Amino acid sequence: MTARALVTGGAGFIGSHLVDKLIADGHEVTALDDLSTGRRDNILHLLDNPRFHFRQGSVLDRETVEQEVGKADVVFHFAAAVGVKLIVERPLHSFTTNIKGTEAVLEASLKQRRKVVLASTSEIYGKSQNGPFKEDDDRVLGSTRKPRWSYSTAKAVDEILAFAYHRELGLPTIAVRLFNTIGPRQVGQYGMVVPRFISQALRAEPLTVYSDGSQSRSFTAVYDAVKAITLLAQAPEAEGDVLNVAGGEEITIQKLAELVIARTNSTSTIQHVSLEQVYGPDFEDMTRRVADTSKLEAVTGFRCEIKLVEILDAMIRSARESVKAS
Repeated sequence: MTARALVTGGAGFIGSHLVDKLIADGHEVTALDDLSTGRRDNILHLLDNPRFHFRQGSVLDRETVEQEVGKADVVFHFAAAVGVKLIVERPLHSFTTNIKGTEAVLEASLKQRRKVVLASTSEIYGKSQNGPFKEDDDRVLGSTRKPRWSYSTAKAVDEILAFAYHRELGLPTIAVRLFNTIGPRQVGQYGMVVPRFISQALRAEPLTVYSDGSQSRSFTAVYDAVKAITLLAQAPEAEGDVLNVAGGEEITIQKLAELVIARTNSTSTIQHVSLEQVYGPDFEDMTRRVADTSKLEAVTGFRCEIKLVEILDAMIRSARESVKAS
């Protein structure tokens, strides 16, 4: 059965890959994006496809949102201000964009009775040192005076709104907590570590590792992430719930830098810089971010299995092709 899908943030990194997946599955898709962080290049290959439609606009424009939601059967809300660098530099913009955009999408979806799949984040867990994290684990955050935690707080509000719309108003909503999603089309300008490392390695520049590099992450291939998202959208038992979507390989940032150098055959070295140098005083980071994905597997039967080296190699190939084309 085919459906009409709306993907907010559909020209962004994850959003554009989700659009690709939905189109490949036979659906008709509209991407709504204001191109503030999304890029037209991410959807150029789809512009001649009769099942793809692009509308340039903001999720803060309620009239636009209502119009596009009304044409869809299901809404994937992926428009957001993302990236540690952007959040720290523009916390007010990021906070209000994330919350007001989600309010607009949920309100329009309620009027039209459309299912909403909401993109959330592993940032929800804050600086807790426990893990692997389960969806109902406690959150541990720093002071409200530290912009670092505004994104986590905004996405928590988004989740709470989605749960409330489901519980009190009967709107089918699903929240998906994505863990460090990576892949081609991701850019490093907003603080994403992997594309930054790859760019530095291809230019034979030192890879800048923040702090001592002992902090660890589980990276998720974007192809696995969008497959999980589409499966969850079809699972009635996921409605009203939140689910982790994450790869299973844990790696320290130091080891990640070494791996990128090896996969690119680069002559780069590794340079350690303090968090204060990059983000200013009082910046806080989490030491570990690893997920328990047993709920995802129970609901969908799916597990993220693309290896880290596989997705790194795909990103390296894409980055090299971009350099040749420029």
